Amino acid sequence: MNTFNLKNYKATIELLLLASIWGASFMFMRIGAPEFGPILFTTLRASIGAIFLFSCLVLFKQTKALNGRWRRIFVVGALNTAMPFALFGYATLTLTAGTTSVLNATTPMFGAIVAYFWLKDKLTPSATLGLFIGFLGVYLLVSENGHFDSNNSAFFNDKDVVLPTLAAMLAALCYGISANYTKKYLTDIKPLALAAGSQITASAILLPMSLFFIPETLPSAKAIGSVILIGVICTGVAYIIFFRLIAELGPAKAISVTYLIPVFGILWGTLFLDETISLMMLC
Repeated sequence: MNTFNLKNYKATIELLLLASIWGASFMFMRIGAPEFGPILFTTLRASIGAIFLFSCLVLFKQTKALNGRWRRIFVVGALNTAMPFALFGYATLTLTAGTTSVLNATTPMFGAIVAYFWLKDKLTPSATLGLFIGFLGVYLLVSENGHFDSNNSAFFNDKDVVLPTLAAMLAALCYGISANYTKKYLTDIKPLALAAGSQITASAILLPMSLFFIPETLPSAKAIGSVILIGVICTGVAYIIFFRLIAELGPAKAISVTYLIPVFGILWGTLFLDETISLMMLC
């Protein structure tokens, strides 16, 4: 097996692994966010991830890689962690893990749009058609959970459908912007350092806000376990893999992992949360 094929094979395995890990994150959010609240849950997730990643950074003696890069890393921490984590945490209070993971799959679409307007990447006719079909699919997925008036025209209950859906799509937009920002400004920084720095800055952003959202009762052991697992596995380990893939494959191919996440998000939600798989989700 030549070096090129070996690299592609390794990248494919890493994409599948990352998709399975991030697919599980929606299950953990669905378990933990209702008890902790989306802001505190997100803060704990980012903080646990930051501690894990900074420990790895010290272990591998890469702390100097962060010197002079904090301003741009702060932007990535906000766009790739703080904002989308909180938005998805809010969305999973209402939407199922499977549905939220499907909405997360709009990330490459937003990434392509941002790249077109910001980095001047080309959008081919087939890519444009793909964007249209993708967003049409999101509309149909949401309308499946909507209500209808006497004239059979769709309308939605904001609390039940529209706001959580918009929150999830805004989170996907944040991911798309962050991936392109990373490509433009931070491809020369080591993946572990970027992953650690982004979680540290995200924790700094979220911590002051989280003090206003302390739950009145102690969360269950199940919820506590979910925030630990999402912090270490779905944040710490996953972001090392993700930033490695951005460095090796570029942002467009790296964020294509979100096309695979719904498969695992729906699978884990069905197996562990007894969620129902709808025909529209499969389409």
